[in-house]
Amino acid sequence: MKINLKKIIFTILPIALGVLLIWYSLSKLKPNDIESIKNSFKTANYWWVACSLLLGILSHLSRAYRWQFMLEPLGYRPKFANNVMAVLVAYLVNLIVPRAGEIARATTITKYEHIPFEKAFGTIVSERVADVIMLLGIMALAFIYQTELLSSYLFKEEDSGSGYTSYILGALAILGILFIWLIRKSENPLVIKIQAFIQGLIQGVVSIFRMKKKWAFIFHTVFIWTMYVLMFYVVTFALPETTHLAFGAIIVGFVVGGLSMAVTNGGLGTYPVFVASALTLYGIDENPALAFGWIMWTAQTAMVLVFGGLSFVILPIYNKDEE
Repeated sequence: MKINLKKIIFTILPIALGVLLIWYSLSKLKPNDIESIKNSFKTANYWWVACSLLLGILSHLSRAYRWQFMLEPLGYRPKFANNVMAVLVAYLVNLIVPRAGEIARATTITKYEHIPFEKAFGTIVSERVADVIMLLGIMALAFIYQTELLSSYLFKEEDSGSGYTSYILGALAILGILFIWLIRKSENPLVIKIQAFIQGLIQGVVSIFRMKKKWAFIFHTVFIWTMYVLMFYVVTFALPETTHLAFGAIIVGFVVGGLSMAVTNGGLGTYPVFVASALTLYGIDENPALAFGWIMWTAQTAMVLVFGGLSFVILPIYNKDEE
């Protein structure tokens, strides 16, 4: 009973938080703000939004194809269509139950391709290691750009600002080395878990380089995350206010939007607010920044709902002769 209650809480709480954030953000808007955002929606160039969705589809296809490189060494060659639909089902389930998508993906491929669940799930976990490495790399890039931005706010003179940035980065490097040293020496249970997580990442990276088709796997990993960034980037051309955003703003906005996905289901209520807060740092007015966030989130969510829902319907029909 306690387990069921815990599951219900962890399922409903993020959705409730997302709804609350939507209500709160809308309640702060004045009538002329709402009118301004509506006007942005009306005048947006949705061809760029459609282009973003196409890039998203390419990333999903690439993710499904990349999965094959993990399954083949285990002796399994599932149909590509089943791989694609399993990936789409995972995204849909994640909108409803956080972090349950990976389980749904493994369950789907187990049901329709008869791959043992533990093996399918193991390959998904290994994939996530590569994704975490890519995300950390993009976050590091975003942090560098954000540090430059903050230094320009704190220090008026450009030359001194760049100097202080170097000091900040140097101090962070020293703190990073100190942190690693403490992690290696400590016997605290929490620190031991962190050690195990880091070791798992290292082992996962090593296993990728031992893979038979490692370069193809690495190419698709880079391709997937490039598509993610480009999905964000091309939508900036949909609104005149965001057309001329600098590369740093794109990276920072992308990372902030990605982090919002961990707070609520699929970034419900958080994605537009988080992205808008990032874009306003780069001189974008709050209303078009919010409109951009809502357009981006709505398009992504609609894509997942449509293609994930279709996958649920098509999977049993497509595999009816195999059952």
